Amino acid sequence: MRPGVVAALVSASLLVPGAAPADGPAPRPLPALMADTGGGTQLITAVAPVTGSTTGRVTWWDLRDGTWVRAGSAAARFGAGGLADGATRRQGTDTTPTGLYDLPYAFGTEAAPRGTAYRYRPVRQDSWWCQDNASRSYNRWTEPRPADCRAAEAEHLITFPVQYAHALVVGFNYHRPVRGRGAGIFLHVNGRGATAGCVSVSARAMRRILRWADPDAAPHIAIGTSGGATAVTRY
Repeated sequence: MRPGVVAALVSASLLVPGAAPADGPAPRPLPALMADTGGGTQLITAVAPVTGSTTGRVTWWDLRDGTWVRAGSAAARFGAGGLADGATRRQGTDTTPTGLYDLPYAFGTEAAPRGTAYRYRPVRQDSWWCQDNASRSYNRWTEPRPADCRAAEAEHLITFPVQYAHALVVGFNYHRPVRGRGAGIFLHVNGRGATAGCVSVSARAMRRILRWADPDAAPHIAIGTSGGATAVTRY
């Protein structure tokens, strides 16, 4: 993601193509319907049926010879509050921000899956993600937790060994953070239910994604709905 650049909208929404009609051409793959896929040759789409949904599907794609090809797909979970426009989302709403975002780096409480090419940060005892709006470290990984970041307003990453066994940072509100918009949005492993605003998949799917993701291919994640009015904008 190039900070401050707003992309054009997709043709209507993150519309998931259905089955091919018997007398017509096969539907175009989802990335081919989007006005902006981030400029790289890899893309993850995270699609929920409507903005109030807490479940949906994550699919990862490769651009090969000008055609988007599905590399894998898995059931996904979203925020307990559904989805919200990334430009107007508010912190503490448990909503997953819609939009098109880059994936700055990966991390985990477990070692990187064999074959991972992404920069991968190991979670240590003093690894925190600061969500304190008053802190200079807002929406940043810190080691140790700085004095101006209250523990009650930060995630102690090592205390989530299941969810953060493997994860990718989603570039929502990351490059030029806006206070109060939200912090700590990741693509990570499923917990017991809906997330606090992240996107989650099974542990197996998360390992597959990390083995597939190539930083040289500039992968992005597009989060949106299949049938609603949500359009994907690059933030």
